[in-house]
Formats: sequence, C-alpha cells, structure tokens
Amino acid sequence: MSVTTKRILITGGAGFLGSHLCDRLIADGNDVLCVDNYFTGRKDNIAQHLGNPRFEALRHDVCFPLYVEVDEIYNLACPASPIHYQFDPVQTTKTSVMGAINMLGLAKRVKAKVFQASTSEIYGDPLVHPQTEDYRGNVNTIGPRACYDEGKRCAETLFFDYQRQHNVRIKVARIFNTYGPRMHPNDGRVVSNFIIQALKGEPITLFGDGSQTRAFCYVDDLIEGFVRLMATPDDVTGPVNLGNPVEMTVRQLAERIIALTNSRSKIEFRPLPVDDPTQRCPDISFAQATLGWEPKVALDNGLKRTIAYFDELLRQSDKRNATVVRLQA
Repeated sequence: MSVTTKRILITGGAGFLGSHLCDRLIADGNDVLCVDNYFTGRKDNIAQHLGNPRFEALRHDVCFPLYVEVDEIYNLACPASPIHYQFDPVQTTKTSVMGAINMLGLAKRVKAKVFQASTSEIYGDPLVHPQTEDYRGNVNTIGPRACYDEGKRCAETLFFDYQRQHNVRIKVARIFNTYGPRMHPNDGRVVSNFIIQALKGEPITLFGDGSQTRAFCYVDDLIEGFVRLMATPDDVTGPVNLGNPVEMTVRQLAERIIALTNSRSKIEFRPLPVDDPTQRCPDISFAQATLGWEPKVALDNGLKRTIAYFDELLRQSDKRNATVVRLQA
C-alpha cells in the first residue's frame, strides 16, 4: 500500500453525491468504504466499483454506531429531497442528528478528519441575498421542512461542539442546489422532474408562478469543492458555501430544459409548497478565497449530460417493461 493511500469512509455513499465522491476518491488512489442503508441510495450508482479491491460497500444505518478504522470520514447520509425527507420526518431528523453523533464519535475514537455535508436549507427562506456563511437564517422550526432544516442545523452545532470540546478535526460544507447524472429519478427536485417530464412529453409542473430563483451547480464541481475543503489545514473548519452563484428563475430553467430536449411539453402551474424558499443563491467569496474554488461547468453543458443520463434510464425502463409485456402475453 502506498504511504499516501487513505482509508476513507463515505456515509450515503450509494446516493447521488456519495457515488460521485466514491468515483473521485478511488480515482485519486484511496481505499473507500461506502456505507448506505439504500433508502434513497441505489446499488446501480456504485456497481462499477464492486470488483475493485480499493472499494468496499456496507449496508448500514448511521443512526447506529459503526466501528471501523479510517483516516477520513465524509458524512453525506440523509435523504435530501422534500419528497424523501418528508416521507418519514422523524427518521430524517434522527439520521441527521444521530448520524452526526455516531460519525463524530467514530472520528474522535480513531482521530479521523470528518466532513459534514450540510445544506443551504440552513438559511431557510432567506431574508439576506445572496446568502453568506455568517447569515443565521429564517427557518420555520415547526413546518413540514423542519425535519431536514433543523436536523442539519443541529448537526452543525454538534460538529462545532465536538471540535471545541474534543478537538475533533471538522469540515462543514453548506451545499446549494446540485444536479447531474445519478440524481434519483423520483426525488421531486426541479432538474430531475423537468428533464423526465420533458423527455416523456408530459406537462412541466411549475410550483408557484415560477419566479422563485435557484442557482444550479454541476455535481463534478461540487465534488471538487468537497475534496479541496477536506485538504485544507485543520484551522479551516467552515462552514463554507458550495454552489453556483449564477441565479435564475425556476421558469427559466424549465424553458431551457424544454429547448435542450426539443420537447413539446407545456408548462403547468401548481400551488407553491409550504415554506418553499423564494430565493436561494450562495455567496461563494469564502470558498473562492480559501479553497481557490468556483464552479467551472456551464449550465447547458451540465444539463446536456444530465439529460443524456435520464434519457438512457428511461430507455432501459421501456425495454424492461416491453420484456415483461412479452413474457405475460
């Protein structure tokens, strides 16, 4: 084993972001332990690594302690889309809070550096725009999104308390809207929703009047930010905003996807969900200055790659359905 090889644990490693992080860390020559309970993670996302001696997959729920020997921990485990985290809100909060406690306890025991995948939901429906890391947010603590928002806020508290009380080496990243291949097709997020609806020629469902804004970061750019943050000196803890500062309305995104897919889909408007933020855009000045990081992938390029992924996914699904029909005939 090379002296530079690290043993790295990724919780939520079979998910959208986690599987891309597995790709990157293995490509960099590390040994990766992917832990996932497969609630939203999918085995297909990590199938390419299953025969690799540098990769190991373990079914495990981070709400329970894990006893392994590792050098670094990336804690990504938690459903991240409203459809999934509102399905079982109590479990969502437990995953954020108990998962943080268990990973911090592991980091303390083995003296590992530990990374927390936090979120822009920390800021709630922000009254400051764009959002900087020192903004404390505008969050409804008892609303339907609170299981995720407050769970992630509590996890940040735990990370900084473990650092102050136990000298655990921590890194905290606040992730803004991210998209790319391997997004869950049923996660209810705008990019995956719009692409699948456009490819099927179905109406594009827009919540509210479509004027709410988001900023979309391609997954490869985000993973680069993760790796750079983890490599910083111990006194750089974060939290650090990681996302794309180029803002657009949700309606503009829908129109762009319709154009890129050459779809005949029409836009339909639906009521805005409770506590859905009207503006969400990161100030990434700190990441630029501290990590030398900023997104590189242009929106159209990232969308084309994501569209190709979902197009292939739908084709495979159609083939499987056709096979089932033939077998039943």
